[in-house]
Amino acid sequence: MDTLRLVTFRELEIAVRVFHPEAPRTVIAWHGLARHGGDFAALARELGPEWRVLAPDTPGRGLSSWSLYPANDYLYSHYMTVALAVMDHFELDRTAWIGTSMGGLLGMLLAADPSSAGRIERLVLNDVGPELVPQGLAELATYFTVPHRFSRLSQLEAELRRHYAGFGIDDEDAWRQLTLESARRLPDGSWTYHYDPRIGEQFVHDTPRDTWADWKAIRCPLMVVRGEDSPLLSEDIVTRMGEAQPELETLAVPGCGHAPMLDRPSQVAPIKAFLEKSPAEQPHEQSRAITRPWWRRLLGLGAS
Repeated sequence: MDTLRLVTFRELEIAVRVFHPEAPRTVIAWHGLARHGGDFAALARELGPEWRVLAPDTPGRGLSSWSLYPANDYLYSHYMTVALAVMDHFELDRTAWIGTSMGGLLGMLLAADPSSAGRIERLVLNDVGPELVPQGLAELATYFTVPHRFSRLSQLEAELRRHYAGFGIDDEDAWRQLTLESARRLPDGSWTYHYDPRIGEQFVHDTPRDTWADWKAIRCPLMVVRGEDSPLLSEDIVTRMGEAQPELETLAVPGCGHAPMLDRPSQVAPIKAFLEKSPAEQPHEQSRAITRPWWRRLLGLGAS
């Protein structure tokens, strides 16, 4: 990252990693369930210096605060308010959004909700959709609802390589960097992952909803990236996503499961082309009223 911004939201401090802070265009990149914004360093490099990439750490992950009330805060409804607070902090009336896994579902909910839909200018979902393969989802929930402890850092790295094989990382230095950014030392000298172990309670406390209805309600340009070996997002689900949203753009990534790391030209170039496509090239795009940040409404300012 080029700089780190710390955003205060209620009792929490939200760490936002900023790449290319002076760039003329902005995209928010939101990570998966147990990851952090640092995962998007390669994406920022591939997008290039004309894109400012804001990569927040969700509460309970990375450099952001851990919640004192996990049952209330580790929920999508709360993440939505955090995301809007981040947008307000950076004075973003509208922005493009790239979301991996959980971050993609978060972007989808924001783009579907009438109160926030106008804030999402276009949306890229990375290996996630309005429906997920039940077995893959159950395995994910099981993995992150139990504590993980390793006597040695090398053991943690070995487990990272096993569990995140779907990232498609093929560089030794990248694996070592992922290890360094994923590890947290415990008081007894052992190692664990960087996140709050209670984030898994999301699977217990979050309220089920009809996300297909959310998907059909979205009116901004849409793109979905799918790892060809994904255990969570099947080809059939992507086909049905396209039937519900005929203008959907798709990208299948070979050699990846859940979820492509978005770390190389073959993955990022199509995303960049989608982000930079002009509205004239998307004739069926429908606009929605932009919900202005509170500080703009208070001052009587229009949306920029």
